[in-house]
Amino acid sequence: MPLPRVSLPRSLTSLIVAAAGVLLVLGSVTLWAAMAYESRLQAVRHSIDVQRGLASVLSILQDAETGQRGYLLTGSPAYLKPYDRAVKTLPVELDHLSALVIDNERQHGQAQALRPLVEAKFEELNQTIILRRTGRVEEAQTVVRTDLGRRTMDELRAKIADMGASEAALLEARSRDSRLYSYGMFGLLAVLMLSVLAVLTLGLLQARQTMVALERSTHDALAANQRLEDEVAERNRAEDRVRQMQKIEAVGQLTGGIAHDFNNMLAIIIGNLELAGRRIDERPRLEKALEHALDAAARAATLTKRLLAFSRQQPLEPQTLDLNKTVSGMSDLLLRTLGETIRVETVLAGGLWKTFVDPGEVENAIVNLAVNARDAMPDGGRLTIETANTHLDDLYAQQNPDAKAGQYVMVCVSDTGSGMPPEVIAQAFDPFFTTKPLGKGTGLGLSQIHGFIKQSGGHVRIYSEDGKGTTIKLYLPRRYGEDMPAAPAQAPLVETLAEGSPEQVILVVEDEENVRHISVETLRALGYSVRHAADGPSALTMLDELGAVALLFTDVVMPGMTGRQLADAAQAKQPDLKVLYTTGYTRNAVVHNGVVDPGMAFLPKPFTVNQLAAKVSSVLQG
Repeated sequence: MPLPRVSLPRSLTSLIVAAAGVLLVLGSVTLWAAMAYESRLQAVRHSIDVQRGLASVLSILQDAETGQRGYLLTGSPAYLKPYDRAVKTLPVELDHLSALVIDNERQHGQAQALRPLVEAKFEELNQTIILRRTGRVEEAQTVVRTDLGRRTMDELRAKIADMGASEAALLEARSRDSRLYSYGMFGLLAVLMLSVLAVLTLGLLQARQTMVALERSTHDALAANQRLEDEVAERNRAEDRVRQMQKIEAVGQLTGGIAHDFNNMLAIIIGNLELAGRRIDERPRLEKALEHALDAAARAATLTKRLLAFSRQQPLEPQTLDLNKTVSGMSDLLLRTLGETIRVETVLAGGLWKTFVDPGEVENAIVNLAVNARDAMPDGGRLTIETANTHLDDLYAQQNPDAKAGQYVMVCVSDTGSGMPPEVIAQAFDPFFTTKPLGKGTGLGLSQIHGFIKQSGGHVRIYSEDGKGTTIKLYLPRRYGEDMPAAPAQAPLVETLAEGSPEQVILVVEDEENVRHISVETLRALGYSVRHAADGPSALTMLDELGAVALLFTDVVMPGMTGRQLADAAQAKQPDLKVLYTTGYTRNAVVHNGVVDPGMAFLPKPFTVNQLAAKVSSVLQG
């Protein structure tokens, strides 16, 4: 007997047909919503591409200007590489930018307006480069001092910033529209899902599960869009920081390379001027002139030290330090330096951790920041110096790639002065950048502090608003474990020379003839018996001939055999031989990672007669 034919009730069939129709509508709406959402997302990506194009144009312009400045300062064609790249790539970038904003009449007009300004800027850059190339340095500097290039660059930055602001507003509007559209589609989909559930009830549970999955996918898409926006913004910030660090590293390589020869010349100048000054008794006007020349040479030596500090290559002599004691001990100095119109307040944390840094450089940094604060408060104000224990977490380190997560001892210097706008903050650590009038600042103070802090493994951060004061925080790594002895201290300036005796024989080894001559003459004037050699092998031969020698005074950077290798060989012959190293460039055999090796006696070039006398006497006395 055949089985009876089972048919669905007409009402249930109608429900199934209705449910199928609703599902068909749902699928169509979903497809249409996805396509429309992708269109809006593409509009958001387009705005992001425009902002990247603007940032690329500005970066290329700044690199070209940086290359021109480096060429004007040094005359080295290597500095023209960024400029040459800009000449080739900037027209392409401008064409690309114009093509991106072709659909926006205002933005397209702004993009076209950039071209004559860029041409004017490159005309000014090319003019100064040609003048410098043909030896007319003064004419090139005259062109720079007209400020035409700066005004053109300011106008370019303003137009790019205006385009960026317009595109940012457009991006915000498109993002908002995309979100609102997504919410609307989400609501419509929810209604359709409820309709399906009402028609199929419990019999269409699978359809309901599908709709729930679709809801989850929509939510994930929104979250993915937000993550994309956050990643783009963070990537742009990271690229800006990397570019800035690369520029600082490039200038650091330059300053480190010239330091050795520059310090040798300064050693000759300072030594000869001091010897001449000590031998003149009846010619006061000549003495005054020599005094001025010596002062200029000393300031040049200070400039070299600041350049080395900026490039993180100065020789540091760190020791375990209590910053509370350092700040307290500077109170009188700050009061004398800042004057009566500045009220100095200190807030010292209890239980402050120790740090391991060069105490002299810490004091220099605090004084530098205090002087900057004073200059920002011409009518007086309040300067606050605060210490604290702090911790930089992983999130902060991710947002600031030049910082490492960990525990730090913080020194915070705050003022109530004029503050700094964002564009000044962005350039504050650049070498030779200053907002002070001509002759009032070198532009190396903050860059020197930045170099010292980074060389010490720390971090520095500026917080400031125009007209609302400035706060600069120095983060120095916390010192763990037992205290370590400090490296040998530099020879202090003294009024009475520490003279020697003819029985004390000093062997001077220096490959630079003029530097060797002044060192030998100075030591002889101090009463020592002096022998000298131009290189390591000659010095070892002379050591065999002389026998017992009281002190080996050797340069570190020499061809063939370094000063460290010479000292090791000499002490193998005379184990009790005392050694004093000197150099004008610190990345060598006695300074590692910017720190003088423990137990090494070191006198950096250029040095004065007083410093040489005191250091030699100190080493000989053990």
